Amino acid sequence: MTRRVTPGVLLASLALAIPVDVAWAQSGAVAGKITAKGLPSSAGIVVSLEAPGLKVTPPPKPVEMDQRRMEFLPHVLPIVRGTTVRFLNNDRFGHNVFSPEGRYDLGNWTRGQTRDYTFTKSGVYTQLCRLHSAMIALVVVLDTPYFATTDPNGAFEMTNVPPGKYTLVAWGDNLKTLRQPVAVQTGKPVAVALTLTN
Repeated sequence: MTRRVTPGVLLASLALAIPVDVAWAQSGAVAGKITAKGLPSSAGIVVSLEAPGLKVTPPPKPVEMDQRRMEFLPHVLPIVRGTTVRFLNNDRFGHNVFSPEGRYDLGNWTRGQTRDYTFTKSGVYTQLCRLHSAMIALVVVLDTPYFATTDPNGAFEMTNVPPGKYTLVAWGDNLKTLRQPVAVQTGKPVAVALTLTN
């Protein structure tokens, strides 16, 4: 027996099957390019939007920073306050993680093991290895859910940003931080072009 579906029932079924994200439909975007003057690459610049009263919700699972080929990967890791970072070791020898700013030392561990650390305060935290002095990385802890990291060409994009007035902050290691006001509107992407110097 063939069941007949009326147009009204079909539309109602589709509405239930496809969730409508109202916030996404009413959001804006900020995109552009950040140039790191005097550096070989413009990668790893953290671009964020700040405003009073923004709330951050850390992810339910740890965010990973790897130790591989005698490097921290990624070199720059932006996260929101309250996020737990899981430090892995994928080298065949031991590693360590400590931070002079955070005043924590997670100890030494071997290949395949991990250590977790929860960042409860915003700021920039240097990650070093006591066993290999050349290794360095940065964890950037933010009080905003709206952020991005530039690619090697300096390009970035932030989507699903609610309309409003923000301060755009561009931060790079050994570069002067830039701040500028931006107004985000629905359906009108904000284009940004900035140059950071040291």
